[in-house]
Amino acid sequence: MYKKRDNIKEVEEGKYLSPKFNENGLIPVITADYQTGDILMHGYMNDEALKKTIETKEAHYWSRSRKKIWHKGQISGFVQTVKEIRIDDDQDAILLSVDIGNGASCHVGYRSCFYRSIPLGKIQNTQELKMKFKEKKKNF
Repeated sequence: MYKKRDNIKEVEEGKYLSPKFNENGLIPVITADYQTGDILMHGYMNDEALKKTIETKEAHYWSRSRKKIWHKGQISGFVQTVKEIRIDDDQDAILLSVDIGNGASCHVGYRSCFYRSIPLGKIQNTQELKMKFKEKKKNF
């Protein structure tokens, strides 16, 4: 399905999809809300997950903990409908723009998995760094 990675110019400026999966067969994926651009989550895809995402227009990831394909929303009901897929210049990272409706992306109920902020400044004790919550948990 993918074009062989023959040369840098073709990979970086060509029109063919030639994803570079890492030594574990995975490619990192950043998932963003298609309307706001807010980052919702980070995950990984393998070859099969990328193909399923392209074909179904719904996000599929590779679960590193369960070691299997994970159709986002299959259990929670919070399906990510893919609006656009972008790949970076050297084709080793993917950006998904998705619609989550009124749902969540984080498995603990937040709209985004990035729901906490780490304060910047002088660090007194790394064991007591307190994060600030940026969003409220959704009540479903």
